[in-house]
Amino acid sequence: MNILTKVALEGRLQSQEELPQLLVLNGNDLTIEDVVKVARCEQIPYTFKISDEAIKRIVESNDLKHEIINRHQPIYGVTTGFGDSVNRQISPEKTIDLQRNLINFLSCGVMPMAKDSVAKATMLVRVNCLVKGNSAVRMQVIQQLLTFLERGIIPVIPERGSVGASGDLVPLSYLSSILTGQGKAKYLGKVVDIGEILEAEGLRPITLEAKEGLALVNGTSFMSAFACLAYADALDIAHLADICTAMASEALLGNRGHFCSFIHKQKPHPGQMKSANHIYKLLEGSQLSKEYSQILKTNEKISSKSFVELTQSIQDRYSIRCAPHVTGVLYDTLSWVKQWLEIEINSTNDNPIFDVDTREVYNGGNFYGGHIAQAMDALKVAMANVADLLDRQLQLVVDEKFNKGLTPNLIQKYDLEDYELGLHHGFKGMQIACSALTAEILKTSNPVSVFSRSTEAHNQDKVSMGTIAARDAKTIVELTQHVIAIHLIALCQALDLRGNNKMSPKTAEVYNMIREVTSFVNYDRPLDSDIQRVVQLIRSGQLKKVNLLHENER
Repeated sequence: MNILTKVALEGRLQSQEELPQLLVLNGNDLTIEDVVKVARCEQIPYTFKISDEAIKRIVESNDLKHEIINRHQPIYGVTTGFGDSVNRQISPEKTIDLQRNLINFLSCGVMPMAKDSVAKATMLVRVNCLVKGNSAVRMQVIQQLLTFLERGIIPVIPERGSVGASGDLVPLSYLSSILTGQGKAKYLGKVVDIGEILEAEGLRPITLEAKEGLALVNGTSFMSAFACLAYADALDIAHLADICTAMASEALLGNRGHFCSFIHKQKPHPGQMKSANHIYKLLEGSQLSKEYSQILKTNEKISSKSFVELTQSIQDRYSIRCAPHVTGVLYDTLSWVKQWLEIEINSTNDNPIFDVDTREVYNGGNFYGGHIAQAMDALKVAMANVADLLDRQLQLVVDEKFNKGLTPNLIQKYDLEDYELGLHHGFKGMQIACSALTAEILKTSNPVSVFSRSTEAHNQDKVSMGTIAARDAKTIVELTQHVIAIHLIALCQALDLRGNNKMSPKTAEVYNMIREVTSFVNYDRPLDSDIQRVVQLIRSGQLKKVNLLHENER
């Protein structure tokens, strides 16, 4: 017994102590939530079952393929070459070699390597496409993919190399390779030759038959994996943006009347109303962000005078007052992005496809990633605007000209005689870093779908760029998480200076979570580790557990 086999067996015994979650696949009702849970699952194991109806379709589709091959009818990518080589027909005896060569010539991806979560999501989405029963593959191929998922055998996939036209040809070739016993995979936390892993797990490689290699690589599963994960994180970003806005309103002694439902019902975009309602509920009970009627009481009455200077403004700057109009766009964008993504991950997105009812094979372009590209380009812009909003809020909080009596750069309040006076610069560096991150986000938000390239001897003469758009969305998510982390740390500092005992109960709950991982900045010190700890808190999902809305409002 080699070391991999021993560790695998030990891991299997440990996993048996936990009840695995069962996911039944039929090709029609996979959700983004399913994809994200499987992709990010590290503790609770998953098992998979294919519905009986789907199995029937899969078997019939594969039988139809062989029926057409036996007629010596040309089938694209099965008994013909690929792309512009479609006019070169081969004999049925060459079909297996053709599929092997397809995987080999496509294995030319470029670093960096996709995260495990992306690779696992890709596997699940690809399986769901094949389970539709139109792709003419054997159950053995699908079952091997699911076995790999269940046992933690994860393909190592380079991120770069797809234009999202004939699907994700290059990235998906790495998924296909490990099925055949070639290449490397992630296993027990290490990158290992797939041959060693198969031996350790008592599995055998598969020889891909006619169409099976093409069915594996010719689709949108890699870009869909990025897109599903970006979507899930963007939902959290919208939620966190509302939290930041509420805390910024408190730090800046704002007017919570800006978020009153009456205002937003007069312009009833669902996302805008949701964001405003969220912020308003967060601020309930705050002694810092006050209602308009409370603000009026703090100002001198003009009475018989011709002019008075108000001590507190009745209207906040746009980055506070108009926050629901910015974050609301993200919420509303996410609503239709969800619909598009769930159609995509439950689609037959390869070519050719087989209709068992008409007994025909059809050539089309369902591999084209146009909807993913458009969805991700739009999501990128919506997220970038939220990041820019939060960066502007941070600028107000740290700048003594706008922060309503807080210290310059949120430095500690020292006595005038203190030697430390003048030596410290507080959050000056944090604001610079946040500005740099935001600038990169704005640059990355440029649409990719309009940068189509003619490729593959002008066969793929209009391409989607969906994979690059989805990868960019992932990048913007990660950068925005860091913007939020910096902002939250600064807001906690500001509220400590302002008086954290005056915060609302809900914002205080968030404040306490942040303060568990980062402390008040008394003196200038490196804050990079603080940022990373808060980013990890954001990614853990703990902050979104603050119960703000009724279930039907979420």
